[in-house]
Amino acid sequence: MTGIGGPKRHMGPLEGIRIVEIAGLAPGPFCGMMLADNGAEVLRIDRAAGQGGGLPVPPEADILGRGRRSVAVDLKHPDGAAAVLRLIERADGLIEGFRPGVMERLGLGPDACLERNPRLVYGRITGWGQDGPLAQAAGHDINYIALSGALHAIGRTGDKPVPPLNLVGDFGGGGMLLAFGMVAALLSVARTGQGQVVDAAMVDGAAVLMAMTYGLKAAGFWPAGRGGNLLDTGAHFYEVYETKDGKFVALGSIEPQFYAELLKKTGLDTDPDFAAQMSPAAWPALKEKLAAVIRTKTRDEWCNLMEGTDVCFAPVLSMEEAPEHPHNRARGTFFESESVIQPAPAPRFSETATETPSPPAMPGADTDAALTDWGFAEAEIAALRKADAIS
Repeated sequence: MTGIGGPKRHMGPLEGIRIVEIAGLAPGPFCGMMLADNGAEVLRIDRAAGQGGGLPVPPEADILGRGRRSVAVDLKHPDGAAAVLRLIERADGLIEGFRPGVMERLGLGPDACLERNPRLVYGRITGWGQDGPLAQAAGHDINYIALSGALHAIGRTGDKPVPPLNLVGDFGGGGMLLAFGMVAALLSVARTGQGQVVDAAMVDGAAVLMAMTYGLKAAGFWPAGRGGNLLDTGAHFYEVYETKDGKFVALGSIEPQFYAELLKKTGLDTDPDFAAQMSPAAWPALKEKLAAVIRTKTRDEWCNLMEGTDVCFAPVLSMEEAPEHPHNRARGTFFESESVIQPAPAPRFSETATETPSPPAMPGADTDAALTDWGFAEAEIAALRKADAIS
């Protein structure tokens, strides 16, 4: 796994877009990674040496930081803040993930930045949003998805809600939502010439991700409590089952033709009880019967029987196994950089194929070179360093 495949005629669809990213945690860097993966030049502003912050992840494993250069700036130093304003003058967008009001106190709020650059897309990512009763409260993914209704819906019957890692709040409803919002705003700038602020709140994003589920509930197709509905492991045909060797397989045989294939492959097509596919009252008993059958074969045996068929089947792979699966290898879904296996950029483009991202940079590794490229003279850089505004 050395690349992501495809012709490399361009740097990606966002080639030519310049973004200043104020380094933060999880959702902000994920947004920066998404934009950089797709061709934007993203310059990360890291904390100056000795300021601390962030998770103790070695730089080579900081996958979210890939594909961009790093400048170390003391944002609390007036010369450091002024330097960032200089960068913003040349940028198309900015990403920041502080609590509401922090950037304003640093002199880098939307008003100051848009005054310098009226075309700027000012992207803000927070948990609770820029306003509302909880705007100033601390929180993490688990809290934001709890307030959206998403967490309550995830889990099994009779058990407590299960946080789906931090995928729904931080990443799907956070960083990816901000990336979408910034690209939408950049399209608006191309049309109108006017920049704007993008307020991406993870509680809003988690709620948006629940749109179909709220729709199913409104239509009466989500009548049961947690773990008792069509898509939340309530149904026997949409479930994870343990195999003979203690591994797992995932089934999603919803449509009648796929369900019929499942029954055929498991030898249950002669059991009249399974005719009641869409009868929730029958699901618990049918699940027990199907579970007993799945336990008779190993995961690999079920793969040989079902994978690639219309059962809607997949083995449940570990993070060690997933990059080695033949389908993932064929598509280049993962690649390896400096011994770190990681997901490749997505989605894919027919005319502006993305390149393999460069490894994450050490904080401040590119300070002089990047500032030079963004219009700073050598003497100006030396003065900033002497004042300890950069490092």
